[in-house]
Amino acid sequence: MIGKLGQVMLYVNNQDDAVNFWTEKLGFSVIAEEDNGQGFRWIEVAPKNSGGTTIVLHNKEFVEKMSPGLNLGTPSLMFFTENLEELYEDLSSKKIKVGDIVTMQSGRVFNFADGEENYFAVMEKK
Repeated sequence: MIGKLGQVMLYVNNQDDAVNFWTEKLGFSVIAEEDNGQGFRWIEVAPKNSGGTTIVLHNKEFVEKMSPGLNLGTPSLMFFTENLEELYEDLSSKKIKVGDIVTMQSGRVFNFADGEENYFAVMEKK
């Protein structure tokens, strides 16, 4: 029986830029970083003090060479926050592309893009 989702693989074109985005702009922490010295490097990030699922940033070009045919598309991720408007203003002030706040049946939500134009969503959960 599966107990929980541990990691989400995110394939990016520039790992250093991606790490900066997730840590400097979104306030995530680097949980682990591995580099085998032969081109395979991954960086694991997560919201500070989350204790839950992490995001692993992989080099898209390297993974594509090692595993042809692997789906390297961006996963649809939904993050939760207790204060949607505060987060919206914070991301906007950091020049992160954000969509409008919309009200859905399940709650208020907006999307945002990383530096590679990958879009993610945030929902208010109190």
